[in-house]
Amino acid sequence: MLNSKQRAKLRAMGNPLDTIFQIGKGGIGAETVKQIANALEARELIKARVLETCDYTAREAADALAEAIGADVVAVTGTRFLLYKESVNKKRIDLEKL
Repeated sequence: MLNSKQRAKLRAMGNPLDTIFQIGKGGIGAETVKQIANALEARELIKARVLETCDYTAREAADALAEAIGADVVAVTGTRFLLYKESVNKKRIDLEKL
């Protein structure tokens, strides 16, 4: 669980990130969960977007993915959201220093 200081720092780190996933009318399937889990393992912090054709709001999609993967929702702004999960193999972001 992230504290407010960690969340704020991660949000600042996420601002310049490119959106690497888009969730559309297909919703959140097993393949989407797998791809996002792999991206989180590699990057620890990712930005995703919910398209207008999706049945989920950005908050609903972020919460569903975070629960399925065991990640933390850092922020939800409009149609975009940030997810964070500490990498098992190589830590890129040290939350202890935040």
